Formats: sequence, structure tokens, C-alpha cells
Amino acid sequence: MRLSPHTARFLKSTRGRIVQMLREKELTVSDLARELELTENAVRAHLATLERDGLARQSGERPGSRKPHFTYELTPEAEELFPKAYASILNTVIAKLENELGEKKSGEFLREVGRDMALPHRKPEATFEERLSAVVRLIESQGGQVQVERNGDKVTLRSNGCVLASVVSKHGAACNILTELIAQIVNGEVVDCCRKGDCPQCCFEIKVPEAAK
Repeated sequence: MRLSPHTARFLKSTRGRIVQMLREKELTVSDLARELELTENAVRAHLATLERDGLARQSGERPGSRKPHFTYELTPEAEELFPKAYASILNTVIAKLENELGEKKSGEFLREVGRDMALPHRKPEATFEERLSAVVRLIESQGGQVQVERNGDKVTLRSNGCVLASVVSKHGAACNILTELIAQIVNGEVVDCCRKGDCPQCCFEIKVPEAAK
């Protein structure tokens, strides 16, 4: 699976090389400095940035001649930088569903998936604004960047990209998952107005419930 241009550039940088080295095993500042032919202070600066960005963290200590040396490892979030087979698998699953069930029934099945995914996030006692914030946080936690636009009795969630881009570009019905997920969390009517095709962009229009106006 191809890396995005941004990720590919990052992994070629010094910090990207550190990430790849830490992916193989835990290392100390001295280990990294030796392999990268950098000063230890330069390595510490790079590690500080990676820690700030949530990509690396201290994992333990290794005995030294005068004092222990801290070891570093990647965080689970850092693994998201590397290509996964998820998109390929999901594309194959959806293609199989469409062949076996037809587009209408497979679309209904994907909506059921969205409903199941929403269950841990549903809070019926929460206000509409709280539920809306929960949706935004959930999408952003999956790598999306959401803009919230308000127009009368409608709220539009818009993004410059798509968290399921590799799937939606081939199977637009995959949007049913997110549409139903959002509808269940906000407990309201949601319309998919996403841009599909080669460069998909998320866009969901939510009707504000009467009680929340």
C-alpha cells in the first residue's frame, strides 16, 4: 500500500528515521545518536518533538556506567503512520457484499455496521450540542479535520478529506457507515452530501431537533 506524500516525506526526515528505528526496538539517546551520526543533544531535541506530537515516549531505563539511560519506544498513535491492509480488506468485503446481496441490501448492511459502531458513543441524556461535539471528536480521532457550519435548522460537518478515502473512492456506499454512525450519536436525521470519487471529502448535513433549537 502506498504512503501518502506527506507521510513519505516525513519518514525520510531525521525524525522519520527515528520513528522507523524505534519501530524495530527500544533505543536510548546514545543508540540513536550513534546510528544517525548526530550529537546526543540533537537527538534529544528530535525526541522532544516526537513526544510532544504523541509519537514517541520513554519506555524504561538501561543501566549505564555512570547513570541509567532512558529508552524510548513508539506510541500506538505512531503506528498509524505506516500502511495497513485495512482499506484493501474493507474494499474486498464491500465488493463481495455488493456481488452477493446487491447494492441496496449491501448498503443497508453497512448502515447496520454504523449503528453497531455508534453504540459505545451514544448518550441519550446528553444535549444535542454535547452529542454533536462527540461526533466531531470521534471523526478527528480517526484523522479527520472537521469544520462545523450552522445554517438555520441545519448543521453541516465538512472536511477537506475523508477518513475512509481509500474505500470511498472505490465504494461510495461506505459513506453509509459514517452517515448512520453520526445519526445514531446525534439522535437525529443525517444526510450524506459527501464528495466521492478519486478525492473524496466528507460532508454530512444534520437536521437540528426541535428541542435543541
